[in-house]
Amino acid sequence: MLNFTLRRLMFTVPTLLLISFIIFLILDLAPNDPTGNLPLTIPPEVREKIRASLGLDAPMYVRYLLWCQQFFINEPLNLFYEWFGWCIGDCEGRLRVTSWATRSPVVDLIAERMPQTLWVVGMSYVVGILIAVPIGVISAYKQYSWFDQAGTFISMIGFSVPTFFTGVLLIVIFSVWMPNDSFFWLPSIYDTTLEVVDWESFGQQVRQMIMPVMVLGLYNAAQISRFMRASMLDNLSQDYVRTARAKGLKEKTVLLVHVLRNSMIPVVTVIALGIPQIFGGAIITEQIFKVNGLGQLLIIGIQGADIPLVQTLTFLFAVLIVLFNLVADVLYGLLDPRIRYE
Repeated sequence: MLNFTLRRLMFTVPTLLLISFIIFLILDLAPNDPTGNLPLTIPPEVREKIRASLGLDAPMYVRYLLWCQQFFINEPLNLFYEWFGWCIGDCEGRLRVTSWATRSPVVDLIAERMPQTLWVVGMSYVVGILIAVPIGVISAYKQYSWFDQAGTFISMIGFSVPTFFTGVLLIVIFSVWMPNDSFFWLPSIYDTTLEVVDWESFGQQVRQMIMPVMVLGLYNAAQISRFMRASMLDNLSQDYVRTARAKGLKEKTVLLVHVLRNSMIPVVTVIALGIPQIFGGAIITEQIFKVNGLGQLLIIGIQGADIPLVQTLTFLFAVLIVLFNLVADVLYGLLDPRIRYE
């Protein structure tokens, strides 16, 4: 398993380099102009000077290599300097990936927005898994029962209805129709400046997280519960289940120890690969509830043609997808002893 993990990590490096080049090439060929949002009264020669100050007068391969140096070398060295105080090279004058719009380092902008996204997205994924796995297990064990029918109906709704519609619907119900003095009233705008210092502020934080977390959690639970149910049904009809029951094992032991472990193997892939996707899905949800997270940051970068910001964020999403593919493969071997990576 260790050798397999090391081989996959070595193969990941050229894969990520190729992905970064493709992303850079697509963004470079896109008809984006960072001076497009400037007033029309600015003369063309001034616009050209602005483009030159951003490095757009250099060839594409030069700008790509410069971005690679800044992202893969300078940014990690800067993190070592900030976290551990290790100064390697020119710590003060080191070139970093800089946003064209704010002239701030892109990694610093991402670090500022990351906690909000992790609060909303991370909690929604945990809630989705905690809801989906029990529903999938019970629906499969009690196939065609009223619980199975209700779970199937709710899952189809959660999977087919887009998150922007669900978010707006919850805002209308709990923020518009519900009276402000009601216990069930929920804020429609996420206050990113709120600091949790006491129980009252903690309650406010929980209340403002309920709607965005439930929107994403419903979508995640709908997908995972369907996979969980199908995998459980496939394993419940296997010979080893009949053998375990014939040996006199308790039904709880057969279901939760033998069947659930084997059924989790395909579900692990869905859960692992869904983590990067949920960051992409949070773009819409963050816009609806005004969560000042990575999704909103990406939208701002696209609207302002901020290529370094969009390039870095998109590449980080690609890194998450590649890494969680590896995590899924490793978990395969841990859950199923028959799987060996030699």
